[in-house]
Amino acid sequence: MHCPIPRSLALAALFALPVTLSAQAAGKGGDALSAAERSIVRAVDTRASEGLALLERIVNINSGTMNFAGVRAVGDALRAEFDALGFTTRWVDGAPFERAGHLVAEFKGGGSGPQLLLIGHLDTVFEPGSPFQKFERLSDSTARGPGIIDMKGGDVIIVQALKALKATGALAEMHVSVIMHGDEEKAGTPQDLAREDIRSLAKGARYAIGFEDGSGDPRTAVVARRSAGGWVLTSTGIPAHSSQIFREDIGFGAIYESARVLNAFRERLATQQYLTFNPGVALGGTDVRLDSTVTDGAASGKTNVVAKSMQVSGDIRTISPEQLAESKRVMQDIAAQSLPGTTSRITFDDGYPPMAPTDGNRELLARYDQVSRALGYGAVVAVDPSKAGAADVSFVAPFVSAAIDGVGLAGWDDHTDKETADLRMLAPLTKRAAVLLYRLHAEGRPKA
Repeated sequence: MHCPIPRSLALAALFALPVTLSAQAAGKGGDALSAAERSIVRAVDTRASEGLALLERIVNINSGTMNFAGVRAVGDALRAEFDALGFTTRWVDGAPFERAGHLVAEFKGGGSGPQLLLIGHLDTVFEPGSPFQKFERLSDSTARGPGIIDMKGGDVIIVQALKALKATGALAEMHVSVIMHGDEEKAGTPQDLAREDIRSLAKGARYAIGFEDGSGDPRTAVVARRSAGGWVLTSTGIPAHSSQIFREDIGFGAIYESARVLNAFRERLATQQYLTFNPGVALGGTDVRLDSTVTDGAASGKTNVVAKSMQVSGDIRTISPEQLAESKRVMQDIAAQSLPGTTSRITFDDGYPPMAPTDGNRELLARYDQVSRALGYGAVVAVDPSKAGAADVSFVAPFVSAAIDGVGLAGWDDHTDKETADLRMLAPLTKRAAVLLYRLHAEGRPKA
């Protein structure tokens, strides 16, 4: 659930980067790898073929969000991997929030390092009725498939990184929690219940890492995500013959009133950085019906009748809880200043919260960047938040010292029937993840 960069840019980045990767110049441009870290890197390479096989296997299981059996089947396949690693696993039943459920895996080793929370998801946007169903190898370096980068590739990176850590003995000392939601692409309701487990896990964690595919460029990661919420504006007017509109006792009608509100939103808020609010559906007239999804409805009226009602539904995206709260306050204030003979009120559905670009997040990205440089893979910089849509990592942001996202498998055209992964990046991105987890365990909290 995010905004990919244009395919032409993604292709250029993806096919240029492996030239750098092939050098394997450990220690150039970053802190040198320790002997233990070099062992982790070798362990990733040793298991590269099984990682690719796991990716193909789970991509070939349809797990559209509403295909509950398919989501559970992907969960079962990954649960077996965590069980083999010695994790304690459980399935969160999704019936109370009308979805398949979530996979939770927890490992408490013998060391005293910080708790690490790793975030993935099992579902895709491709339901059983989609013609796009199977993993397809396009070349030695690319493959296409439903959810291959969003985000089954990220799930595989989590598993393979943990396998490398176990093979070298590092995992035995670590404290790691993993949650893979079954409803990231279409969150269950009530949402608070659907995200109860990730919030609970976050309260015990110091760091959170999301393995979404980010902007599509492996030289970037996400330190901030905008919220993804909704709003409905309802305006009413006094129905009358159109020849009487603007009269003191009749007023302006519902459609003019909604137009006033929307234009005032634009005038007062449209210049704020990272704030967007889009009216997507507008229905006005004598009789109006907007359905419960606020995406469909019907309206009827006559040109010679003053509109009795109008409903407008839209979305709102903000970079921080403070920006969201202030924007809602302004929008409510605007709605309250109604034209004569009309009323307006606005309601909000907060949806996915924002993940603000905190100093802790930037410091965690700096650590990831250092790992990448130490591996000889070059710099990693933050994605512009305008290119990073909502994701599950945002739910944990208030509870952890630092979080980053978008470090999953690189590719392009996610959410389309051309969703493609650069398979050359599977092992390098797994190495980045594994070494980062090792260092976080060893070093603890980032500097303030």
